[in-house]
Amino acid sequence: MGSLPPFLDLPSPDAKFQQIDQTTLLNLFKSQQNHLNYFFQNLNLSQALTFTQTLLNCNGTIFFSGVGKSGFVANKISQTLISLGIRAGFLSPVDALHGDIGALSASDILVLFSKSGNTEELLRLVPCAKAKGAYLVSVTSVEGNALTAVCDMNVHLPLERELCPFDLAPVTSTAIQMVFGDTVAIALMGARNLSKEEYAANHPAGRIGKSLIFKVKDVMKKQNELPICKEGDLIMDQLVELTSKGCGCLLVIDEESHLIGTFTDGDLRRTLKASGEGIFKLTVGEMCNRNPRTIGPDAMAVEAMKKMESPPSPVQFLPVIKDDNILIGIVTLHGLVSAGL
Repeated sequence: MGSLPPFLDLPSPDAKFQQIDQTTLLNLFKSQQNHLNYFFQNLNLSQALTFTQTLLNCNGTIFFSGVGKSGFVANKISQTLISLGIRAGFLSPVDALHGDIGALSASDILVLFSKSGNTEELLRLVPCAKAKGAYLVSVTSVEGNALTAVCDMNVHLPLERELCPFDLAPVTSTAIQMVFGDTVAIALMGARNLSKEEYAANHPAGRIGKSLIFKVKDVMKKQNELPICKEGDLIMDQLVELTSKGCGCLLVIDEESHLIGTFTDGDLRRTLKASGEGIFKLTVGEMCNRNPRTIGPDAMAVEAMKKMESPPSPVQFLPVIKDDNILIGIVTLHGLVSAGL
């Protein structure tokens, strides 16, 4: 193999850079842990509770705002609340002054995140938000700041110092903002008695939502997709049916579609090995499994997966039956995985 072109050569480490050793990194993690512990030990729980109760009682939308890193945190917390079914949103302090403040009403709460509490963009937003009648809450970490003096409620997030050696880069302050906001969100989730099913309904495309929403009938194959045969059919006459439907099995039924048993491609190999040429005379009914695992159409899809993987040995499919053992479908492991489960 030839050498890399000059523009792809990896740069050599700058001589002024030092190697980061394990001890240094561990000490940084420990320092950050200590800074976070300072926050937990000094947080005014009464203040935090009043804030949480205020959000819970909000009849409108809970808007969050911030600038820079605090803005990213504010946006993330608003998205957490939305995912819990709580009306929330992010209001950019800059865009708000160019029309977006039209979304704000007198029934809304506006939460302003700022480490210093002196962020100019937020201070310019305050009188406009007040004119709309919104209830204003500042969440800051520096005592005696400008936002505290102009908001209806103030929450102080105790900050010992930033992990940054210059105490400048907002890496600890944003961490405690995130911890505070997300913890309040979970408190609201509990107070609103949000169920697993309601949570799943807000996450229909994710694995969490699918596992709590999808039922067997939503993911099963049915009708013409089913590899069905009768118990009197010769095994060799059903090879196309066995292999063409992508299920790896035959579903053996009677004239009224009652499930009699299953015959898998593994059963075919074992029968061929044991019977040799005798397989040409054998019927599916003679060699099928008459006691297969089955599942109902209204069972959760995730339950089907668990049933497939259960002892004594895993299987790749489950026939789906309704009352009186009537076959109506088949659910396969491949189908469940393809559905995102």
